[in-house]
Amino acid sequence: MSVTGGVGQRIPRIDAEAMVTGKVCYAVDLQVPGMLVGKIVRSRVPHGRIVRVDTSRAEQMPGVRAVITGLDMPDRKIGLALRDATIVARHKVRYVGEPVAAVAAVDERTAEEAAEAIDVVIEELPAVFDPVEGAQPKAPVIHEELGSYGHSTFMARHYNPIPGTNIAHHYWYRRGDVEAAYREAALVHEETFRIQPVHHGYMEPHVAVANVEPYGRVYLWSNTQRPFEVRKLVAEMFGWPEGRVRLTITKIGGGFGGKITPWLEPIAVALSARAGAPVKITLTRAEDFVTCRRQGGRVRVKSGVAQDGTLLAREVEIHWDSGAFSDLGVSVSTLAAISSPGPYRIPNVKVNSYLVYTNKVVAVPYRGLGVPEVMWAAESHMDSLAHRLGLDPIDIRMKNLAEEGDVAPWGEVFHSIGVKECLRRVKEVRERRRQEGDGRGWGVAVMHKFSTPGTMSEAVIRMNSDGTLLLLSGAPPIGQGCETSLAQIAAEGVGVPVSQITVVAGDTDATPFDAGTFSSRVCFHSGNAVLQAAREVRRRALELAGELLEARPEDLEIANGEIYVQGAPDRKTTMAEVARVSHMSQGAPIIGVGAFRGGGSFKFDPDTGLSGRAAAHWEYGAVLVKVDVDRETGKIDLRQVIGAHDVGKAINPLTVEGQIEGAALMGIGAALYEEMVFDGGSLVNPNFMDYLIPSALEAPDTEPILVETPHGEGPFGAKGIGEGPIIAIAPAIGNAVYDATGVRIRELPLTPERVLNALEAQA
Repeated sequence: MSVTGGVGQRIPRIDAEAMVTGKVCYAVDLQVPGMLVGKIVRSRVPHGRIVRVDTSRAEQMPGVRAVITGLDMPDRKIGLALRDATIVARHKVRYVGEPVAAVAAVDERTAEEAAEAIDVVIEELPAVFDPVEGAQPKAPVIHEELGSYGHSTFMARHYNPIPGTNIAHHYWYRRGDVEAAYREAALVHEETFRIQPVHHGYMEPHVAVANVEPYGRVYLWSNTQRPFEVRKLVAEMFGWPEGRVRLTITKIGGGFGGKITPWLEPIAVALSARAGAPVKITLTRAEDFVTCRRQGGRVRVKSGVAQDGTLLAREVEIHWDSGAFSDLGVSVSTLAAISSPGPYRIPNVKVNSYLVYTNKVVAVPYRGLGVPEVMWAAESHMDSLAHRLGLDPIDIRMKNLAEEGDVAPWGEVFHSIGVKECLRRVKEVRERRRQEGDGRGWGVAVMHKFSTPGTMSEAVIRMNSDGTLLLLSGAPPIGQGCETSLAQIAAEGVGVPVSQITVVAGDTDATPFDAGTFSSRVCFHSGNAVLQAAREVRRRALELAGELLEARPEDLEIANGEIYVQGAPDRKTTMAEVARVSHMSQGAPIIGVGAFRGGGSFKFDPDTGLSGRAAAHWEYGAVLVKVDVDRETGKIDLRQVIGAHDVGKAINPLTVEGQIEGAALMGIGAALYEEMVFDGGSLVNPNFMDYLIPSALEAPDTEPILVETPHGEGPFGAKGIGEGPIIAIAPAIGNAVYDATGVRIRELPLTPERVLNALEAQA
């Protein structure tokens, strides 16, 4: 008997009504009695030594309750992988927008005036803005202390800096002999691609509220994607035990990786401690733009292929634009580099990945964790190989795509890999449309995406006295619908309707640990923990019901909240009665606990750089797009997107389709419109007037296709889907432009100006 609202059913999100009626509380809505307004003073210089930060005028202003500089903050570096960042600059600034001071005042106007009254004098130093130039031996050094920084023994255990340079981390791996393979190849082809920095474009900016009680608790509210990690870092910075800090997240208006590192929380804490009152910091849109971004950089790809299109060798060299600090760049640049050859069988591979400091806004994780950048290069390059050999772009991919049990270029064995089926499904669409006379302007690309290895999730399910269930999860909901999916997993695991489950998430005092919402991990990791907890609740409920019904637990079944004897459905009881017995008669409420650690690790062979298993699981997919190109203006008209994605098992097909459609539009933005433009280190378009993101008006007809290749470790076979659908969009569009015009463009975004210049150069 199926569970109402269980796994595989298309049900509306459990928070849908509250969201569309405006009843949800976001961090920007938070109000705490006696709360002050915090403002940050930022550097206007990309690289320089701090000569003076004079706060005397601000301190004397009426209504100002606290003023801090970097010297008032604990002298500790911060970072989730590499601890190289100062939250408020001390002695030196490294980018335009870096915090140098902060104030707290009774209202926003007073706080702004106080911030403007702070006199900052900086002696400017030579700066670096390009990662390739920054990697050169004679480039101005941004981090003189490189090599001495602390780092995570998990996320950055493979940390490999080059002190005395701007190369924060160099990751490499080798397999086979690429040079020998090149000598045997019918074609050796090399291309260089550039990727622009882009912003995450979430609707809600960064917000943090802190209330430091003297000799008591520290209360934090924020819209972070990783509450437990942020709590840990804040506690470490101020020398407190973790238990002193309580961090509660609100609903989050989008994150996409941009709300992981605690750039605001320590500043709010320091201001609150000094002022003796709660402090709220809400970034303006312009401030948010200089807080985080996607890396961007340059990717060089070289391949050797046989005449029939068989890949013999591939070489990839990546220069990542890390910005002023590395944040999670050590991990991102490594895992993306692992992914860079693509989901193919390639016997000979050579990869070099350089994470390079520049004097620009800090680069942080962005939806896809570096894979959209490397797949833009790899999948555009695959099309180039096909056209040079006179092969169909789909056929060359199909010939080389890996299958179950194949060994990946980086040493991992492929598992639950449905990428060929995804490609077959989009090929069917293309062939049908071509037969209908729609012949030109088609582009295809495939993708794979890791889920960060080795992360942990816990879950608790507690039965209430009326038989309903309370699901406690530390994974923050950031708009992707995870509360609904986790509730469906719990419902299926116990055997109750999803309507009987209440989800509580993201409170470090109330919920169990979860590594956070990032890297497409919640459905897989948190879902597994929830399923374990649900099965424990089910086991306990069946034991008690067996006593009530005088039957063995193994002879009982649970369906939609009722427990009955198999073969005798009239002999039954309810979850409510079981709960009453457990609470009243036994004094032992039914509680299920689950914990799951994903597979994989950051362990690499010291001689080859190869990994036995680099990810908890992999997402796979294929994208087909149709474009028209106006040769007079260079404008690309994106007509249709077909995205086929291997989801393992769709917990909620409605949510999965929404993820595919939303990610496609985000990928379209990065492909056609979005670019953070810098002039001498200063961002010149820090707002949604000058920084273009697609709206619903630019959204093409999008057709999601769900392919289900169950994962042996996933809950009910499910895998993540949050990032994969963005990855192949840009190369598919670029390949479609080539199909329509014969012009190959190797730099994003594909603006009308760039397309027109390429067309004119061709002519």
